[in-house]
Amino acid sequence: MSRIGKSPVTIPSGVEVKVDGTMVTVKGPKGELAQEIDTCVKLSVEDGTITFTRESDAPDHRSKHGLYRALLNNMVIGVSEGFKKELEINGVGYRANANGQLLELALGFSHPVVIEIPKEVKVSAQTEKGKSPVVTLESHDKQLVGQVAAKIRSLRKPEPYKGKGIRFVGEEIRRKAGKSAAK
Repeated sequence: MSRIGKSPVTIPSGVEVKVDGTMVTVKGPKGELAQEIDTCVKLSVEDGTITFTRESDAPDHRSKHGLYRALLNNMVIGVSEGFKKELEINGVGYRANANGQLLELALGFSHPVVIEIPKEVKVSAQTEKGKSPVVTLESHDKQLVGQVAAKIRSLRKPEPYKGKGIRFVGEEIRRKAGKSAAK
């Protein structure tokens, strides 16, 4: 049996889980999320926990058992605590500025890059003197935060020689030695 699928999801106080056929809605202080679940996975909500069972041991059913348990766990955590991603911008002249849902980035191109952030994601940019600018993304939807962060990172991926570019805070970039001069 799936190790992930068989562990129950605990529902914290203030979070409400509603099952309507194959649609599961999770509502909490940070927001509301909905997910459609395949019919091969059954879930039951009893006294503060959600348990998952599958109808057979077919490989497809086994994989979906763990998948839907992980998705619902992320939904419960998201509506109660929320998710946060931080991106660090390294490079001379690289800047970030957040105005409402617009993120303006100066990334060494001839023009500033302006990205419109979805309304579910809260964006902020901090710039301290002598440090790289940090863009913070916060939301109750883990998938959306990760997708927006990946999109921003893809604008200028960190390069291995000088380390310039956009990277996640705490991400290790494998550095390469440059050309060695002829002797």
